[in-house]
Amino acid sequence: MRKKARWIKKFKDESRRLKDEDMFEIVEEVFDSITLGFIYRLETKKVIRELKGVVSAGKEARIYWAKGWDGRDLAIKIYLTATSDFKKSIRKYIEGDPRFESIPEGNFRRLIYEWARKEFKNLKRMFDNGVRVPQPITFIGNVLVMSFIGEDGYRAPLLVEAINDLSLDELQNIYYEVVEQVKRIVCNARLIHADLSEYNIMIWDSKPWIIDVSQAVDHSHPRALEFLERDLENIQNFFSQYIEVEPIENLRGEIEHCLLIVK
Repeated sequence: MRKKARWIKKFKDESRRLKDEDMFEIVEEVFDSITLGFIYRLETKKVIRELKGVVSAGKEARIYWAKGWDGRDLAIKIYLTATSDFKKSIRKYIEGDPRFESIPEGNFRRLIYEWARKEFKNLKRMFDNGVRVPQPITFIGNVLVMSFIGEDGYRAPLLVEAINDLSLDELQNIYYEVVEQVKRIVCNARLIHADLSEYNIMIWDSKPWIIDVSQAVDHSHPRALEFLERDLENIQNFFSQYIEVEPIENLRGEIEHCLLIVK
């Protein structure tokens, strides 16, 4: 608990928390009326009771802290609908996916809606198969609702941010936990994260939580093995700077046999 409190204190200065009345002003400035309509529909359906403020902001999406009608903390991920760079970056993850074959080339808004649906489905598939991910609640349009990993509106730190607060023993245990999560993703959920790194792992209650799974692909994806190789290399390269890690050949042998494709 002391370490958790220290992390929360550390990130209070770095996290953006907005007053309720300011939050909608910023959303109005950034997002269009359609996206706002989705937010209001979530409120009328009693999914969101209170939208509190921005937790993190990126080129692809913003994460907001919210309160549900049952009082639980929620994370609201809103994908931006007007960024051409995002469109280019997701192309390699959707080519070959039949869920996107019927989307016209110029229909970017629909593409983003499908991207939000894809993350929801990936989260649910992982969550249902014992992977430590945020619990998916619902989605509508470009808005995804999931459980909040953190406390009092402050997100849990990413692995890359928490590294200096971890002892070598803690880091060793987290490494083994991350490897176990990868095995569950690949062998149980039958997915490949496809962007796993120290930037997509949160540390909370001394455990790693896997986040940002929109780009995750099924085993049937033509580049599944390539993406898995990259995930394993990213994890090994990061942890090997601090602790002893398993030879990557061992991990490949343990995990790649779960793929439906053959190397």
